[in-house]
Amino acid sequence: MREFTSPPLVATSGHRNATELLMQRARSSPGHVAFEVRAADAPITDPWRQVTTGQFVDEVRALAKGFIAAGLQPGESLAIMSPTRYEWALADMAAWFAGAVVVPIYETSALPQVTAILTDAGVRLAVAGSAGQALLLEEGFGHAGISALGVWTMDARPGADLEALVLLGAGVPDSAVEERRLLADLDSVATIVYTSGTTAAPKGALITHGNFVGQVLNVAAAYTEVVREGGNTIIFLPMAHVLARGLQLICLANGMRIAHLSDPRDVVPALGALKPTFLVVVPRVLQKIQASAAAAAAKKRLCRVWAVAQRTAVEWGRFAEAHDAGTAVRAPLGLRARHALFDRLFYARLRTLVGGRLDYLLSGAAALDAELSLFFRGLGLPVIEGYGLTETTAPLTGNMPGAISAGSVGVPMPGTTVRLSDQGEVLARGVGVFAGYRRASDNADAFTDGFFRTGDLGELDELGRLTLKGRIKDVIVTAGGKTISPAIWEGYVEGDPLVAHAVMVGEGKPYLGGLVLLDPESVAAWAEREGIADLAGLRIPDDGGAVQIEDARLLHAVGKAVSAANAKIARSEQVRRFVLLLADLSETNGNVTPTMKLKRGAFTERARHIVENLYAETRSQA
Repeated sequence: MREFTSPPLVATSGHRNATELLMQRARSSPGHVAFEVRAADAPITDPWRQVTTGQFVDEVRALAKGFIAAGLQPGESLAIMSPTRYEWALADMAAWFAGAVVVPIYETSALPQVTAILTDAGVRLAVAGSAGQALLLEEGFGHAGISALGVWTMDARPGADLEALVLLGAGVPDSAVEERRLLADLDSVATIVYTSGTTAAPKGALITHGNFVGQVLNVAAAYTEVVREGGNTIIFLPMAHVLARGLQLICLANGMRIAHLSDPRDVVPALGALKPTFLVVVPRVLQKIQASAAAAAAKKRLCRVWAVAQRTAVEWGRFAEAHDAGTAVRAPLGLRARHALFDRLFYARLRTLVGGRLDYLLSGAAALDAELSLFFRGLGLPVIEGYGLTETTAPLTGNMPGAISAGSVGVPMPGTTVRLSDQGEVLARGVGVFAGYRRASDNADAFTDGFFRTGDLGELDELGRLTLKGRIKDVIVTAGGKTISPAIWEGYVEGDPLVAHAVMVGEGKPYLGGLVLLDPESVAAWAEREGIADLAGLRIPDDGGAVQIEDARLLHAVGKAVSAANAKIARSEQVRRFVLLLADLSETNGNVTPTMKLKRGAFTERARHIVENLYAETRSQA
């Protein structure tokens, strides 16, 4: 199949712009709790302040008055640089109420990145989380030569925080805000989001109010089992990412409570306190949950029992998917008995660990290993995998409740068409596809025949389900002329908890090699379980480079994952040699994007000497 279309489920004609998603909810249910807000530095288990939809609108309107009083004009850009928190949501919506265009900046961005974004977007006013981020924005404005209207902080800063901004706007009438709120229409630019750029310089994607409205209405209509009044979620993804903002709008428009967390380490204790009904996660979170369960079993000397429990969950997940597909099968009696036993021993405890109310987990941002998906399905925690980009206003495709297929990223979202080019590139057109990049030069090769070029390779099955096959720019051509897409092998290896990233190399070489980047946290936990106390050589370089790890025990442990990955693919696509590496995987050193995707080009260039040694030596490891 070369093309598949999912027709829209809801028309956008009843909305002037994205602010109506909030206002329609406020008119119908002003007293409904929309947010749960944690007090600064308060324990997770303390009561969270509840904010109703009506209260949120009042706070948004008051802050919008401050923006107007500060001199912000309709259509001008306002930047937000902060960790994920309630005030991010407040500033985002208030900017739209004031008629502005929002420019998110990742909190981890360095001064050159901040300056480039402020310059390119022509930002006039900025909101920072902390005084330190405010200073960075002020320096950025100075380097950009922009006479800004001020930088205001979410944290308390006398005379220069959001409270001061609200006081500044106290004299602006409600009618002025309402006039500004209604200026934008569905074709107006709502936000300029700068892509994280794994292979190229960031580009400013122009996302319209219509993109947000179309996605929110249609995604909610497609996922009624997930998006339901009375449900709740915790957002711990960066709010600078369009997925987090789209998720927030869906919840606001449909009566779901939202809590924000800036530190991912707080998520697990927050699950027990807030008991969410669904979560959006990245695959790494699911891997860590599985690894933690294995570690807990190991401490109780139940490794073999857990191994059987894990296999049982995967097998149960397969039967559950077969049932979804309409296959008239019933799990064998032995499997049903084992599942019931392990549910009492392990599965129920894991469900309690994540709050006890989760209906679904939604996974995106990276490929999800099919067996990991089946494992969570077997636990009673179905994982809905989806796929999208900044340029598609997040979700482009997704599995549907009752029709989950592990290994696939699902069917096109309602109102979306996915087409495959002759080369297998995924092309997209629909309600979420952006208006283009800010710089005309960036649009030269971005579209073909009205479809956005994603740069991803994929396959469509007879039901319209998309399976991703890697990035076009990552394709490797060996010395023998064999064309290889490395994503499949890399995904299998990255399924091992010890591995943070796997990179296949071999362009122009006689065989394929692998760079396996270790996850230091997981390695430390593994070493403790194995009783290994002498891994003193694990030192992460602070210069952005990588150091090779020669520890035989680690090589043996990771070698099992490499061998298992090789066994699942054709011989010509297997990695013959690999090396273990440690690297600083922070955005600061330029190895990863703000969403923690590895910048392959930058990293392999820095590790070029290691790659050369991989082929210079003749001994084989795999």
